[in-house]
Order: sequence, then C-alpha cells, then structure tokens
Amino acid sequence: GSSFSFSSNKRQEPPKTPTTPKITTFPPAPVTCDAVRNKCREMLTTALQADDDYISVGADCEHIAAQIEEYILALYVKNTDMKYKNRVRSRISNLKDSKNPELKKNVLCGVITPEQIAVMTSEEMASNELKEIRKAMTKEAIREHQMAKTGGTQTDLFTCGKCKKKNCTYTQVQTRSSDEPMTTFVVCNECGNRWKVT
Repeated sequence: GSSFSFSSNKRQEPPKTPTTPKITTFPPAPVTCDAVRNKCREMLTTALQADDDYISVGADCEHIAAQIEEYILALYVKNTDMKYKNRVRSRISNLKDSKNPELKKNVLCGVITPEQIAVMTSEEMASNELKEIRKAMTKEAIREHQMAKTGGTQTDLFTCGKCKKKNCTYTQVQTRSSDEPMTTFVVCNECGNRWKVT
C-alpha cells in the first residue's frame, strides 16, 4: 500500500497551476530580432490584454501574440510589407473591438487558434450584430443590381438631386408586405445617381 501512496504523491507534483485547465497551449514561436515584427507582436499583446479577461483565463498574451504574428508572416512568405502590416492591424482592431468581446475570449482560451485568427477574414472575425448588418446590406445591393438589369421605365417625372436633370428610369418593387405600397427605385440616366421613393 505504501508504494501506491508514494506514486500518487509524485503524480500530484507536476501541475503547479491547477487554475488553468481550460487553456490550450501552443509551442513557443521563435524569437525574432526584426524591429517591425517585434512591434507587431507588442501591439497584438496589448490588444489581447485590453481588459482583464486574460488574467481570469490565465493566458500568456505575449506567447499567443507571437504565435499569431508568426502565422501572419508565413502567409506573406516571410515579408513584412504593407499586406502583412494591414493584416496585423485588422487583427488588432478586431481584438480590441468592445462590441465583439467573444473574439478575444475565444483566442485567449484557444477556441480560436493563433493560426485560425491569422487567416480569418474581417467577416469571420466580426460580431454577430455586424454580420447581420452586412448581410442586410448585401441583400439590398443585390436587389438594386437586379433592378438595374431589368431596365425600368423612362420618365421625366423625377428630378435628379445630383445633376438636376429629369432624364430618369424608374422601377417599382414590392420590398415589404403586399398590403404596403411599392418602393420606387429611380436611376438618373445622365449621372448614374440612384435613389428610392417609398
């Protein structure tokens, strides 16, 4: 029996920080002497430390930031040019976004890996609220594009707010419920200005 208790004592020694079981650890990124890269790592670290989330999670922000930077650099074939800097900047602004705290929490916990955040698009990083707005804007743009393709009726009943000419084309579309009036989309044939009349 004594050997059993001895082995269980030994087994309890290694985990010195039992408060961080949910952390996913990643191998350390190589140290770099490049000033641009170090500055980018520093700014990414600051973005990850923007509030106290990293303390409660027990995350090593410098370590995660170095990982993210390393993966971004790999995307641009080890070149710290404008594309590299823009990608680093977009990660920083999304991680700092107070309307999207989930993104940073997911990165700190390892739900989103450094490799994943390095390659994510702005749409993928965006908060759910922003995703909905973008979706609505895309739908509106598609509808306007379809309207332009279907032609419409030429008229001089509308005056363009931009060039003040009356050479316009209009199309009427049912955008809301059928018992509400149709929306009139107008395009100026002179300057291309578009507007809608409800």
